[in-house]
Amino acid sequence: MSKTSQQNTTTDASGVSVIHTQAHSSGLQQVPQLVPVSPGGGGKAVPPSKQGKKNSFVDRNSDEYRQRRERNNMAVKKSRLKSKQKAQDTLQRVNQLKEENERLEAKIKLLTKELSVLKDLFLEHAHNFADNVQPVGTETTTTNPENNGQ
Repeated sequence: MSKTSQQNTTTDASGVSVIHTQAHSSGLQQVPQLVPVSPGGGGKAVPPSKQGKKNSFVDRNSDEYRQRRERNNMAVKKSRLKSKQKAQDTLQRVNQLKEENERLEAKIKLLTKELSVLKDLFLEHAHNFADNVQPVGTETTTTNPENNGQ
């Protein structure tokens, strides 16, 4: 038996090089490998296991198949529970924030009223103070008329 192999490299439109390897007289099927053209890579290389899996016959009665299905079913249940829990947590957080927002808005209204009352008191006091205080140097001397005749 001869073990010679041949490689062909082609580049597709996305900039990925495809290496095709063919083994002569080995009887084995070769899977193409994807390799990025440049090290920084323009596109992602797809591993051979993800390249258009052929739907080969799966024995649904095998232990391996049953174990994979059980693991997958458990993973799906876990994922759905986690998603449901996250949605519940988010809803609870939204409700907490709404309540806090309502409390803060009520506090703003109360403080605004208090500010208005204090501002009015201040202005009233300032107005009364301005009426009672005379500028310096403009004081008038008043004489008591009763003392003038004596």
